Amino acid sequence: MHISELFECAKEFDIIHNHFDFLPLTYSRLVSTPLLTTIHGISSDSILPVYHKYRELPYVSISLASRHAKLNYVRNIYHGIDPQAYSFSDRPDNYLLFLGRICAEKGVYEAIELARRVGRPLRIAGIIQDPVYFREKVEPSLDGERVRFLGPVGGKCKQDLLSGAFASVHLCDCEEAFGLSIVESLACGTPVIATRRGAVPEILDDRCGLVVGSLDEAESQFNNVAGIVRRTCRQMVEERFTSTRMAKEYLDVYYELVDSGTSRTEASTHD
Repeated sequence: MHISELFECAKEFDIIHNHFDFLPLTYSRLVSTPLLTTIHGISSDSILPVYHKYRELPYVSISLASRHAKLNYVRNIYHGIDPQAYSFSDRPDNYLLFLGRICAEKGVYEAIELARRVGRPLRIAGIIQDPVYFREKVEPSLDGERVRFLGPVGGKCKQDLLSGAFASVHLCDCEEAFGLSIVESLACGTPVIATRRGAVPEILDDRCGLVVGSLDEAESQFNNVAGIVRRTCRQMVEERFTSTRMAKEYLDVYYELVDSGTSRTEASTHD
């Protein structure tokens, strides 16, 4: 209903910016208003035929690693945040932090194992997406002291957790399209230990964290975290990942599309 309502009054707008995945694409040839789509990730290969059918439309990727062949990407625009909304701290506690969904692909067990190997407490925060994984791989390690599960967090609690952590752990077993929690951690001055997969190498480097190939490498390189200047982590966000920068880049794309007078090629080019 939301999509149909929008397209029924499409003439009222100069441009439509779609963050709603593949469904709005199917309306695009029924209106003259330019449609720009940010692809936040492909949830399943089964939806790729929809993107391929409408591959002439302008798309924005949120990382180069997340791009798919044969689509018409007009820009790569990284996500941005307001750094002022995140509390910086250069006097962290000694704990490690996992912040994210509790499921196998996010590497919660690996974070627990890294904390055990390097002798650091671990705080785990996030929603339990996979109850079986939580029960079998996470819950047995919870002792309320060395390894604590805090559940979903937000607001000041989230701020305090991020800024107080010695480092945050992001040992994902998936190709992340971006990794907003990495940027949030850096904004608080907290270095990140992350797996070299997906967009991670585009976001993180050795100035503000460890980009590793395995749990073993994370363990062997862990002592390097102490040499990272937390102010540098914050500066990385202020230079590359602000919401102001993101908005300006999107505005540039909007003006280009409106000036071109179209968001798609002529119907004669359609398959």
